[in-house]
Amino acid sequence: MKMFQGYQLIAPDDLHWRPSNLMKIPNADYLERTGSENLGVRLWRLPPKSANTLHKHLRAEEFYFVLEGTGRLRVGDETLTVPRYGGVLVGPNQLRQVFNDTNAEVLWLIIGAPEELEFLPGAKTKPDLSLIYPTDPTQLPKELAGVNWPPKG
Repeated sequence: MKMFQGYQLIAPDDLHWRPSNLMKIPNADYLERTGSENLGVRLWRLPPKSANTLHKHLRAEEFYFVLEGTGRLRVGDETLTVPRYGGVLVGPNQLRQVFNDTNAEVLWLIIGAPEELEFLPGAKTKPDLSLIYPTDPTQLPKELAGVNWPPKG
C-alpha cells in the first residue's frame, strides 16, 4: 500500500456524481482522483424513502457523518437515528445499512479506512462478494416496508 505524499485540493466542481450500482443512490467519491490506497471518502445523497446496500467490511472501519437532514442507520439488529452533524463509527464485520425513511433528502459523508482494494473497480483479482454481502444486499429495513427501492430502469 503506497502512502499519499503532499496534498491535493478537491473542489466541489471536481466531484463526479453517479448512482451506486445496486441501489442507485447518488454518490461522489472524493478520493477517486487522488488514487489513495488508504482511505475512502464519499458523499451519499439519499433520496426520500431509499436505502443503500446492507453490507459489512472485512478490515475497514467506517465513520458515518450526517451533513444534511436526519440520518438513519442500522447496525446489526439496532436502528440508530443520527442528527445533523452527528456521527457513528462502525467497525469491521458489522452488518450495516444507511437508509432514509423520511420525506426529505439526507446527505451523508462516509469515511472508511483502510481501503479494501480488492473490492475497487480494476482490482487484479475477483473478490468473494459474499464476504461483504452475506445476505441480500438490496433488502430494505423494516422501516421501509412497502417501499419499492431501488427504482427500476
